[in-house]
Amino acid sequence: MWKTKKYDLIAIGTGSAMMVVQAYLEMKPRARIAVIDKDPPGGICLTKGCVPTKLLVYPAEVLRTVEAARALGVRCDNLRLDFKAIMQRVQASVESEISRIRAALEAAPNIDYYPTAAAFSGPYRLRVGEREIKSGLILLGTGSCPSTPAIENLAAVPYYTSDTILSLQAPPRRLTIVGGGYIAAEYGHFFAAAGTEVTIVGRNPRFLPEEEPEVSALAKTHMGRRMTILTGHSVVSVSREAGGVIRATIRRSDTGSTRTCCSEALLVATGRASNSAILDAAKAGIQTDAEGWIRTDAYLQTNQPGIWALGDATGRHLFKHVANYEAQIVYYNALRNQHIAADYQVVPHAVFTYPEVAAVGLKETEAVEAYGEDNIRIGFERYANTTKGEAMGVEDCFVKIVMASEGSRILGAHIIGPQASTLIQAVVNLMAFPTESAAALAQAMYTHPALSEVVGRAAMNTMPLTQYRRLWGDGAL
Repeated sequence: MWKTKKYDLIAIGTGSAMMVVQAYLEMKPRARIAVIDKDPPGGICLTKGCVPTKLLVYPAEVLRTVEAARALGVRCDNLRLDFKAIMQRVQASVESEISRIRAALEAAPNIDYYPTAAAFSGPYRLRVGEREIKSGLILLGTGSCPSTPAIENLAAVPYYTSDTILSLQAPPRRLTIVGGGYIAAEYGHFFAAAGTEVTIVGRNPRFLPEEEPEVSALAKTHMGRRMTILTGHSVVSVSREAGGVIRATIRRSDTGSTRTCCSEALLVATGRASNSAILDAAKAGIQTDAEGWIRTDAYLQTNQPGIWALGDATGRHLFKHVANYEAQIVYYNALRNQHIAADYQVVPHAVFTYPEVAAVGLKETEAVEAYGEDNIRIGFERYANTTKGEAMGVEDCFVKIVMASEGSRILGAHIIGPQASTLIQAVVNLMAFPTESAAALAQAMYTHPALSEVVGRAAMNTMPLTQYRRLWGDGAL
Protein backbone atom coordinates (compact mmCIF):
# COMPACT_ATOMS: atom_id res chain seq x y z
CA MET A 1 0.00 0.00 0.00
CA TRP A 2 1.33 3.40 -1.01
CA LYS A 3 1.41 6.31 1.39
CA THR A 4 -1.95 8.02 1.82
CA LYS A 5 -2.22 11.04 -0.47
CA LYS A 6 -4.02 14.13 0.79
CA TYR A 7 -6.21 16.31 -1.43
CA ASP A 8 -8.04 19.58 -0.88
CA LEU A 9 -11.11 18.09 -2.56
CA ILE A 10 -12.17 14.63 -3.68
CA ALA A 11 -15.03 14.31 -6.17
CA ILE A 12 -16.56 10.92 -6.97
CA GLY A 13 -18.42 11.09 -10.26
CA THR A 14 -17.81 13.21 -13.34
CA GLY A 15 -21.32 14.48 -13.94
CA SER A 16 -22.72 17.54 -12.18
CA ALA A 17 -20.10 17.28 -9.42
CA MET A 18 -17.63 18.70 -11.96
CA MET A 19 -19.44 22.04 -11.76
CA VAL A 20 -18.33 22.26 -8.13
CA VAL A 21 -14.80 21.11 -9.02
CA GLN A 22 -14.49 23.83 -11.63
CA ALA A 23 -15.75 26.49 -9.23
CA TYR A 24 -13.32 25.29 -6.56
CA LEU A 25 -10.38 25.59 -8.94
CA GLU A 26 -11.45 29.11 -9.88
CA MET A 27 -11.45 30.01 -6.19
CA LYS A 28 -8.21 28.19 -5.40
CA PRO A 29 -6.11 27.75 -8.55
CA ARG A 30 -3.38 25.85 -6.69
CA ALA A 31 -5.70 23.34 -5.03
CA ARG A 32 -5.08 19.62 -5.44
CA ILE A 33 -8.16 17.67 -6.46
CA ALA A 34 -8.87 13.98 -7.01
CA VAL A 35 -11.61 13.10 -9.50
CA ILE A 36 -12.79 9.49 -9.47
CA ASP A 37 -15.17 7.69 -11.81
CA LYS A 38 -15.39 3.97 -12.55
CA ASP A 39 -17.44 4.72 -15.69
CA PRO A 40 -16.56 6.72 -18.80
CA PRO A 41 -16.32 10.39 -17.79
CA GLY A 42 -19.26 12.70 -18.26
CA GLY A 43 -21.88 11.19 -15.98
CA ILE A 44 -24.99 9.12 -16.66
CA CYS A 45 -26.75 11.91 -18.58
CA LEU A 46 -24.04 12.04 -21.23
CA THR A 47 -23.01 8.40 -21.42
CA LYS A 48 -26.25 6.45 -20.88
CA GLY A 49 -29.17 8.76 -20.27
CA CYS A 50 -30.46 12.10 -21.51
CA VAL A 51 -28.04 12.76 -24.35
CA PRO A 52 -28.05 9.41 -26.19
CA THR A 53 -31.76 8.78 -25.65
CA LYS A 54 -32.74 12.17 -27.03
CA LEU A 55 -30.54 11.56 -30.06
CA LEU A 56 -32.62 8.40 -30.51
CA VAL A 57 -36.11 9.68 -29.88
CA TYR A 58 -35.91 12.87 -31.90
CA PRO A 59 -35.68 11.01 -35.24
CA ALA A 60 -38.63 8.92 -34.04
CA GLU A 61 -40.56 12.12 -33.29
CA VAL A 62 -39.77 13.45 -36.77
CA LEU A 63 -41.00 10.23 -38.35
CA ARG A 64 -44.26 10.26 -36.37
CA THR A 65 -44.79 13.94 -37.16
CA VAL A 66 -44.40 13.34 -40.89
CA GLU A 67 -46.73 10.33 -40.69
CA ALA A 68 -49.36 12.47 -38.96
CA ALA A 69 -48.87 15.20 -41.59
CA ARG A 70 -50.45 12.97 -44.22
CA ALA A 71 -53.80 14.12 -42.83
CA LEU A 72 -52.72 17.68 -43.61
CA GLY A 73 -51.94 16.93 -47.23
CA VAL A 74 -48.25 16.06 -46.90
CA ARG A 75 -47.18 13.03 -48.91
CA CYS A 76 -43.97 11.21 -48.06
CA ASP A 77 -43.79 7.57 -49.09
CA ASN A 78 -41.41 4.84 -47.93
CA LEU A 79 -40.71 6.63 -44.68
CA ARG A 80 -38.41 4.74 -42.31
CA LEU A 81 -35.69 5.17 -39.70
CA ASP A 82 -32.12 4.26 -40.62
CA PHE A 83 -31.32 2.44 -37.37
CA LYS A 84 -27.63 1.97 -38.15
CA ALA A 85 -27.12 5.61 -39.06
CA ILE A 86 -28.92 6.80 -35.93
CA MET A 87 -26.87 4.53 -33.68
CA GLN A 88 -23.65 5.65 -35.35
CA ARG A 89 -24.61 9.28 -34.77
CA VAL A 90 -25.39 8.56 -31.11
CA GLN A 91 -22.12 6.75 -30.53
CA ALA A 92 -20.05 9.33 -32.39
CA SER A 93 -21.57 12.21 -30.45
CA VAL A 94 -21.25 10.55 -27.06
CA GLU A 95 -17.77 9.14 -27.64
CA SER A 96 -16.51 12.50 -28.88
CA GLU A 97 -17.68 14.24 -25.72
CA ILE A 98 -16.33 11.45 -23.48
CA SER A 99 -12.94 11.72 -25.17
CA ARG A 100 -12.93 15.49 -24.74
CA ILE A 101 -13.72 15.25 -21.03
CA ARG A 102 -11.21 12.45 -20.47
CA ALA A 103 -8.46 14.41 -22.20
CA ALA A 104 -9.25 17.51 -20.14
CA LEU A 105 -9.14 15.54 -16.88
CA GLU A 106 -5.88 13.84 -17.75
CA ALA A 107 -4.24 17.11 -18.80
CA ALA A 108 -5.44 19.26 -15.89
CA PRO A 109 -2.37 20.12 -13.77
CA ASN A 110 -4.32 20.34 -10.51
CA ILE A 111 -6.38 17.17 -10.97
CA ASP A 112 -5.47 13.54 -10.44
CA TYR A 113 -7.99 11.52 -12.44
CA TYR A 114 -8.70 7.98 -11.23
CA PRO A 115 -10.77 6.01 -13.80
CA THR A 116 -11.65 3.26 -11.37
CA ALA A 117 -13.99 2.44 -8.51
CA ALA A 118 -13.53 4.00 -5.09
CA ALA A 119 -14.52 2.69 -1.67
CA PHE A 120 -14.20 4.23 1.76
CA SER A 121 -11.53 2.69 3.95
CA GLY A 122 -12.39 4.91 6.91
CA PRO A 123 -13.66 8.40 7.75
CA TYR A 124 -12.55 10.81 5.02
CA ARG A 125 -10.36 8.11 3.48
CA LEU A 126 -10.89 6.27 0.19
CA ARG A 127 -9.23 3.30 -1.42
CA VAL A 128 -8.66 3.82 -5.15
CA GLY A 129 -6.89 0.85 -6.71
CA GLU A 130 -3.75 0.28 -4.68
CA ARG A 131 -3.70 3.82 -3.32
CA GLU A 132 -5.40 5.40 -0.34
CA ILE A 133 -6.42 9.05 -0.55
CA LYS A 134 -8.00 11.43 1.94
CA SER A 135 -9.64 14.83 2.19
CA GLY A 136 -11.80 16.84 4.55
CA LEU A 137 -14.00 17.87 1.61
CA ILE A 138 -15.62 15.09 -0.42
CA LEU A 139 -18.37 15.25 -3.08
CA LEU A 140 -20.47 12.17 -3.71
CA GLY A 141 -21.93 12.39 -7.21
CA THR A 142 -22.08 8.64 -7.63
CA GLY A 143 -25.17 8.42 -9.81
CA SER A 144 -27.41 5.37 -9.91
CA CYS A 145 -27.73 2.01 -11.64
CA PRO A 146 -30.59 0.11 -13.31
CA SER A 147 -33.04 -1.50 -10.92
CA THR A 148 -33.53 -5.22 -11.51
CA PRO A 149 -36.89 -6.75 -10.50
CA ALA A 150 -37.40 -10.20 -9.05
CA ILE A 151 -38.19 -12.22 -12.17
CA GLU A 152 -37.70 -15.98 -12.14
CA ASN A 153 -34.77 -17.11 -14.31
CA LEU A 154 -33.85 -13.55 -15.33
CA ALA A 155 -30.15 -14.10 -14.63
CA ALA A 156 -30.08 -17.00 -17.09
CA VAL A 157 -31.52 -14.97 -19.97
CA PRO A 158 -29.70 -12.28 -21.95
CA TYR A 159 -31.42 -8.98 -21.34
CA TYR A 160 -30.76 -5.27 -21.78
CA THR A 161 -31.07 -2.35 -19.40
CA SER A 162 -30.97 1.37 -20.15
CA ASP A 163 -27.20 1.10 -19.54
CA THR A 164 -26.67 -1.53 -22.25
CA ILE A 165 -29.43 -1.18 -24.85
CA LEU A 166 -27.36 1.28 -26.86
CA SER A 167 -25.04 -1.57 -27.86
CA LEU A 168 -27.68 -2.98 -30.22
CA GLN A 169 -26.50 -2.97 -33.83
CA ALA A 170 -29.88 -3.65 -35.43
CA PRO A 171 -33.49 -3.30 -34.29
CA PRO A 172 -34.95 -6.58 -32.99
CA ARG A 173 -38.02 -7.87 -34.77
CA ARG A 174 -39.83 -8.06 -31.43
CA LEU A 175 -38.97 -6.39 -28.12
CA THR A 176 -40.49 -6.93 -24.68
CA ILE A 177 -40.02 -4.02 -22.27
CA VAL A 178 -40.50 -4.64 -18.55
CA GLY A 179 -41.72 -1.46 -16.89
CA GLY A 180 -44.30 1.21 -17.69
CA GLY A 181 -42.50 4.41 -16.72
CA TYR A 182 -40.42 7.07 -18.46
CA ILE A 183 -37.57 4.83 -19.63
CA ALA A 184 -39.92 2.20 -21.00
CA ALA A 185 -42.05 4.80 -22.76
CA GLU A 186 -39.16 6.55 -24.49
CA TYR A 187 -37.44 3.36 -25.65
CA GLY A 188 -40.78 1.89 -26.70
CA HIS A 189 -41.41 5.02 -28.78
CA PHE A 190 -38.04 4.76 -30.51
CA PHE A 191 -38.05 1.05 -31.25
CA ALA A 192 -41.64 1.09 -32.50
CA ALA A 193 -40.67 3.88 -34.90
CA ALA A 194 -37.72 1.74 -36.00
CA GLY A 195 -40.10 -1.02 -37.03
CA THR A 196 -39.86 -3.26 -33.97
CA GLU A 197 -42.96 -4.99 -32.61
CA VAL A 198 -42.94 -3.62 -29.06
CA THR A 199 -44.76 -4.94 -26.00
CA ILE A 200 -44.58 -2.87 -22.81
CA VAL A 201 -45.47 -4.67 -19.57
CA GLY A 202 -46.12 -2.44 -16.55
CA ARG A 203 -47.30 -3.68 -13.17
CA ASN A 204 -49.02 -0.41 -12.28
CA PRO A 205 -52.68 -0.14 -13.37
CA ARG A 206 -51.71 3.02 -15.28
CA PHE A 207 -49.13 3.68 -17.97
CA LEU A 208 -46.74 6.48 -16.93
CA PRO A 209 -48.17 6.23 -13.40
CA GLU A 210 -46.39 9.36 -12.14
CA GLU A 211 -48.50 11.54 -14.43
CA GLU A 212 -52.06 12.79 -14.02
CA PRO A 213 -54.60 10.01 -14.78
CA GLU A 214 -55.99 11.81 -17.85
CA VAL A 215 -52.46 12.38 -19.17
CA SER A 216 -51.56 8.73 -18.60
CA ALA A 217 -54.72 7.56 -20.32
CA LEU A 218 -54.20 9.75 -23.39
CA ALA A 219 -50.53 8.78 -23.66
CA LYS A 220 -51.50 5.11 -23.56
CA THR A 221 -54.16 5.65 -26.21
CA HIS A 222 -51.77 7.41 -28.59
CA MET A 223 -48.79 5.13 -28.05
CA GLY A 224 -51.00 2.05 -27.96
CA ARG A 225 -51.73 2.56 -31.64
CA ARG A 226 -48.15 1.60 -32.44
CA MET A 227 -47.32 -0.95 -29.74
CA THR A 228 -48.93 -3.23 -27.18
CA ILE A 229 -49.10 -1.67 -23.71
CA LEU A 230 -50.13 -4.00 -20.89
CA THR A 231 -50.82 -2.24 -17.58
CA GLY A 232 -51.61 -4.07 -14.36
CA HIS A 233 -49.39 -6.96 -15.50
CA SER A 234 -46.09 -8.34 -14.24
CA VAL A 235 -43.43 -10.46 -15.89
CA VAL A 236 -43.04 -13.34 -13.45
CA SER A 237 -40.58 -15.58 -15.32
CA VAL A 238 -38.53 -15.70 -18.51
CA SER A 239 -36.87 -18.48 -20.47
CA ARG A 240 -34.74 -18.77 -23.59
CA GLU A 241 -36.24 -20.88 -26.35
CA ALA A 242 -34.80 -22.33 -29.53
CA GLY A 243 -33.38 -19.78 -31.94
CA GLY A 244 -32.66 -17.31 -29.14
CA VAL A 245 -36.29 -16.35 -28.64
CA ILE A 246 -37.06 -15.10 -25.12
CA ARG A 247 -40.37 -16.25 -23.70
CA ALA A 248 -41.85 -14.10 -20.93
CA THR A 249 -44.67 -15.33 -18.71
CA ILE A 250 -46.90 -12.40 -17.80
CA ARG A 251 -49.41 -12.40 -14.95
CA ARG A 252 -52.41 -10.10 -14.75
CA SER A 253 -52.55 -8.49 -11.31
CA ASP A 254 -56.32 -8.46 -10.75
CA THR A 255 -57.25 -11.94 -11.98
CA GLY A 256 -53.98 -13.83 -11.70
CA SER A 257 -54.37 -15.14 -15.24
CA THR A 258 -51.19 -15.60 -17.28
CA ARG A 259 -50.14 -15.21 -20.88
CA THR A 260 -46.86 -15.47 -22.75
CA CYS A 261 -44.96 -13.00 -24.88
CA CYS A 262 -42.13 -14.04 -27.18
CA SER A 263 -39.47 -11.68 -28.50
CA GLU A 264 -35.92 -11.54 -29.75
CA ALA A 265 -34.86 -9.00 -27.11
CA LEU A 266 -35.80 -8.13 -23.54
CA LEU A 267 -35.34 -4.67 -22.01
CA VAL A 268 -35.66 -4.31 -18.25
CA ALA A 269 -36.66 -0.70 -17.62
CA THR A 270 -38.02 -0.71 -14.09
CA GLY A 271 -36.31 2.41 -12.82
CA ARG A 272 -33.02 3.20 -11.15
CA ALA A 273 -31.44 2.04 -7.90
CA SER A 274 -28.68 3.24 -5.62
CA ASN A 275 -25.15 2.06 -6.32
CA SER A 276 -23.76 3.38 -3.02
CA ALA A 277 -22.89 -0.15 -1.91
CA ILE A 278 -19.76 0.14 -4.06
CA LEU A 279 -18.64 3.02 -1.84
CA ASP A 280 -18.81 1.01 1.39
CA ALA A 281 -20.17 4.19 2.93
CA ALA A 282 -20.63 2.60 6.35
CA LYS A 283 -16.86 2.59 6.86
CA ALA A 284 -16.96 6.38 6.64
CA GLY A 285 -19.95 6.56 8.97
CA ILE A 286 -22.15 7.93 6.16
CA GLN A 287 -25.83 7.17 6.61
CA THR A 288 -27.97 5.68 3.85
CA ASP A 289 -31.67 4.87 3.81
CA ALA A 290 -33.25 1.43 3.52
CA GLU A 291 -32.79 1.43 -0.26
CA GLY A 292 -29.18 2.56 -0.13
CA TRP A 293 -29.66 6.20 -1.15
CA ILE A 294 -27.26 8.57 0.61
CA ARG A 295 -28.95 10.65 3.29
CA THR A 296 -28.32 14.38 3.41
CA ASP A 297 -29.78 17.31 5.26
CA ALA A 298 -31.63 20.14 3.54
CA TYR A 299 -28.27 21.67 2.60
CA LEU A 300 -27.04 18.48 0.90
CA GLN A 301 -24.46 17.63 3.53
CA THR A 302 -24.32 14.05 4.81
CA ASN A 303 -24.21 13.29 8.51
CA GLN A 304 -20.42 13.55 8.18
CA PRO A 305 -19.34 17.23 8.07
CA GLY A 306 -17.54 18.10 4.87
CA ILE A 307 -19.01 15.20 2.88
CA TRP A 308 -21.73 16.27 0.45
CA ALA A 309 -23.99 14.34 -1.92
CA LEU A 310 -25.86 15.45 -5.03
CA GLY A 311 -27.71 14.12 -8.05
CA ASP A 312 -28.94 10.56 -8.33
CA ALA A 313 -26.84 9.57 -5.30
CA THR A 314 -29.51 10.95 -2.95
CA GLY A 315 -32.45 9.31 -4.75
CA ARG A 316 -34.63 12.43 -4.50
CA HIS A 317 -35.17 13.50 -8.11
CA LEU A 318 -33.27 11.55 -10.74
CA PHE A 319 -33.07 14.32 -13.33
CA LYS A 320 -29.97 16.01 -14.73
CA HIS A 321 -31.44 19.48 -14.24
CA VAL A 322 -31.94 18.70 -10.54
CA ALA A 323 -28.34 17.49 -10.23
CA ASN A 324 -27.13 20.74 -11.82
CA TYR A 325 -29.27 22.73 -9.40
CA GLU A 326 -27.93 20.73 -6.46
CA ALA A 327 -24.37 21.40 -7.63
CA GLN A 328 -25.11 25.10 -7.18
CA ILE A 329 -26.45 24.46 -3.67
CA VAL A 330 -23.33 22.48 -2.77
CA TYR A 331 -21.15 25.24 -4.20
CA TYR A 332 -22.71 27.89 -1.97
CA ASN A 333 -22.82 25.74 1.15
CA ALA A 334 -19.58 23.76 0.89
CA LEU A 335 -17.34 26.35 -0.77
CA ARG A 336 -18.90 29.67 0.24
CA ASN A 337 -19.91 28.62 3.75
CA GLN A 338 -23.51 29.69 3.23
CA HIS A 339 -26.64 28.02 4.55
CA ILE A 340 -29.00 27.62 1.57
CA ALA A 341 -31.56 24.83 1.67
CA ALA A 342 -32.39 22.96 -1.52
CA ASP A 343 -35.91 23.78 -2.71
CA TYR A 344 -37.75 21.13 -4.72
CA GLN A 345 -41.12 22.87 -5.02
CA VAL A 346 -40.64 23.61 -8.73
CA VAL A 347 -39.06 20.57 -10.38
CA PRO A 348 -40.17 20.07 -14.00
CA HIS A 349 -39.83 16.89 -16.00
CA ALA A 350 -40.66 15.72 -19.49
CA VAL A 351 -41.20 12.43 -21.28
CA PHE A 352 -39.97 12.59 -24.86
CA THR A 353 -42.51 10.34 -26.50
CA TYR A 354 -45.11 10.98 -29.20
CA PRO A 355 -46.96 12.92 -27.93
CA GLU A 356 -44.61 14.59 -25.47
CA VAL A 357 -45.54 14.82 -21.80
CA ALA A 358 -44.36 17.46 -19.33
CA ALA A 359 -45.28 18.48 -15.81
CA VAL A 360 -44.24 20.62 -12.86
CA GLY A 361 -45.45 20.97 -9.30
CA LEU A 362 -48.44 19.33 -7.67
CA LYS A 363 -50.84 16.90 -9.23
CA GLU A 364 -54.55 17.38 -8.67
CA THR A 365 -54.81 14.86 -5.82
CA GLU A 366 -51.76 16.35 -4.09
CA ALA A 367 -53.24 19.83 -4.34
CA VAL A 368 -56.54 18.65 -2.87
CA GLU A 369 -54.70 16.98 0.00
CA ALA A 370 -52.77 20.15 0.75
CA TYR A 371 -55.47 22.81 0.20
CA GLY A 372 -58.85 21.08 0.21
CA GLU A 373 -61.10 20.34 -2.73
CA ASP A 374 -63.10 23.57 -2.43
CA ASN A 375 -59.93 25.66 -2.64
CA ILE A 376 -58.70 24.33 -5.98
CA ARG A 377 -59.42 25.57 -9.49
CA ILE A 378 -58.37 24.00 -12.76
CA GLY A 379 -57.32 25.82 -15.90
CA PHE A 380 -57.77 23.75 -19.05
CA GLU A 381 -57.39 24.13 -22.78
CA ARG A 382 -57.03 21.82 -25.75
CA TYR A 383 -54.41 22.41 -28.41
CA ALA A 384 -57.17 22.10 -31.02
CA ASN A 385 -58.82 25.26 -29.70
CA THR A 386 -55.85 27.37 -30.81
CA THR A 387 -55.09 28.36 -34.38
CA LYS A 388 -51.69 26.68 -34.40
CA GLY A 389 -53.06 23.54 -32.79
CA GLU A 390 -55.76 23.36 -35.46
CA ALA A 391 -53.17 23.95 -38.19
CA MET A 392 -51.08 21.10 -36.82
CA GLY A 393 -54.09 18.80 -36.67
CA VAL A 394 -53.70 18.16 -32.94
CA GLU A 395 -57.01 16.78 -31.77
CA ASP A 396 -57.08 15.72 -28.12
CA CYS A 397 -53.88 16.99 -26.47
CA PHE A 398 -54.22 19.58 -23.71
CA VAL A 399 -52.80 21.82 -20.99
CA LYS A 400 -54.02 21.49 -17.41
CA ILE A 401 -53.08 24.03 -14.72
CA VAL A 402 -53.78 23.32 -11.05
CA MET A 403 -54.17 26.49 -8.99
CA ALA A 404 -55.33 27.70 -5.61
CA SER A 405 -58.68 29.49 -5.73
CA GLU A 406 -57.38 32.34 -3.60
CA GLY A 407 -55.02 34.49 -5.64
CA SER A 408 -54.91 31.96 -8.49
CA ARG A 409 -51.50 30.77 -7.31
CA ILE A 410 -50.15 28.11 -9.62
CA LEU A 411 -49.59 24.82 -7.82
CA GLY A 412 -48.80 22.63 -10.81
CA ALA A 413 -49.19 22.18 -14.54
CA HIS A 414 -49.50 19.15 -16.80
CA ILE A 415 -49.19 19.10 -20.58
CA ILE A 416 -49.51 16.37 -23.17
CA GLY A 417 -48.94 17.28 -26.79
CA PRO A 418 -46.40 18.68 -29.25
CA GLN A 419 -43.57 20.70 -27.66
CA ALA A 420 -44.85 20.00 -24.15
CA SER A 421 -41.30 20.07 -22.79
CA THR A 422 -40.90 23.62 -24.14
CA LEU A 423 -44.37 24.93 -23.28
CA ILE A 424 -44.05 23.91 -19.62
CA GLN A 425 -41.16 26.35 -19.15
CA ALA A 426 -43.43 29.41 -19.08
CA VAL A 427 -45.16 27.92 -16.04
CA VAL A 428 -41.87 26.86 -14.43
CA ASN A 429 -40.45 30.36 -14.73
CA LEU A 430 -43.53 31.90 -13.15
CA MET A 431 -43.64 29.39 -10.29
CA ALA A 432 -40.01 30.14 -9.48
CA PHE A 433 -40.84 33.73 -8.51
CA PRO A 434 -42.98 35.11 -5.66
CA THR A 435 -46.00 36.12 -7.77
CA GLU A 436 -46.82 32.57 -8.90
CA SER A 437 -50.22 33.80 -10.09
CA ALA A 438 -51.93 32.32 -13.12
CA ALA A 439 -53.08 35.87 -13.86
CA ALA A 440 -49.61 36.59 -15.22
CA LEU A 441 -50.03 33.77 -17.72
CA ALA A 442 -53.55 34.81 -18.62
CA GLN A 443 -52.77 38.52 -19.06
CA ALA A 444 -49.50 38.15 -20.95
CA MET A 445 -49.40 38.87 -24.68
CA TYR A 446 -48.76 35.82 -26.84
CA THR A 447 -47.53 35.71 -30.39
CA HIS A 448 -50.43 34.76 -32.62
CA PRO A 449 -50.77 32.16 -33.93
CA ALA A 450 -48.08 30.40 -31.86
CA LEU A 451 -48.54 27.18 -29.94
CA SER A 452 -47.74 28.99 -26.69
CA GLU A 453 -51.26 30.45 -26.78
CA VAL A 454 -52.57 27.16 -25.44
CA VAL A 455 -50.84 27.83 -22.09
CA GLY A 456 -52.30 31.34 -21.83
CA ARG A 457 -55.78 30.10 -22.69
CA ALA A 458 -55.55 27.35 -20.08
CA ALA A 459 -54.76 30.04 -17.49
CA MET A 460 -57.84 32.02 -18.60
CA ASN A 461 -60.23 29.08 -18.93
CA THR A 462 -60.57 28.17 -15.25
CA MET A 463 -63.25 26.34 -13.32
CA PRO A 464 -63.86 24.82 -9.87
CA LEU A 465 -62.40 21.36 -9.42
CA THR A 466 -65.85 19.78 -9.14
CA GLN A 467 -66.86 21.25 -12.50
CA TYR A 468 -63.65 20.06 -14.13
CA ARG A 469 -64.17 16.52 -12.86
CA ARG A 470 -67.80 16.53 -14.01
CA LEU A 471 -66.96 17.78 -17.50
CA TRP A 472 -64.04 15.39 -17.85
CA GLY A 473 -66.19 12.49 -16.74
CA ASP A 474 -68.87 13.45 -19.26
CA GLY A 475 -66.30 13.75 -22.02
CA ALA A 476 -67.26 17.38 -22.59
CA LEU A 477 -63.71 18.68 -22.21
